[in-house]
Amino acid sequence: MSIERVRDYFRPLGREGDILEFPVSSATVELAAQAVGVIPARIAKTLSFLVNDGCVLIVAAGDTQEQAREMTGHTVGGVCPFANPEGVRTYLDVSLKRFGTVFPAAGSSNSAIELTCDELTEYSHCEGWIDVCKGWQTEDSGV
Repeated sequence: MSIERVRDYFRPLGREGDILEFPVSSATVELAAQAVGVIPARIAKTLSFLVNDGCVLIVAAGDTQEQAREMTGHTVGGVCPFANPEGVRTYLDVSLKRFGTVFPAAGSSNSAIELTCDELTEYSHCEGWIDVCKGWQTEDSGV
């Protein structure tokens, strides 16, 4: 959704002029909090999920962790397909297969490991490969 569409949405409500634009990135909770000048908890982050061929959005406070730590043992930013508790199911999206190697996180927000897709399949003990991510298969992607 473009900022113009959002402005159009807020125009009938008289709020289009209230939209903030920053000269710096606000792509993460921390960056957004710095740009706005508030604590990270006040940033309303939107998470998207594909459910039954439809999109579900969940808006949560910036300081929430969506139970990632409790469910995987890894904090947000470091959630990875390795060393997870029993019962956590992992699937790999086919969008990864276009690369010779990929870099999944390795349990912290400042770690990664380079693996081939075969290694990722083996080490993650995945349930299988799925095709849920869209927009990466373009004619001129060069991959």
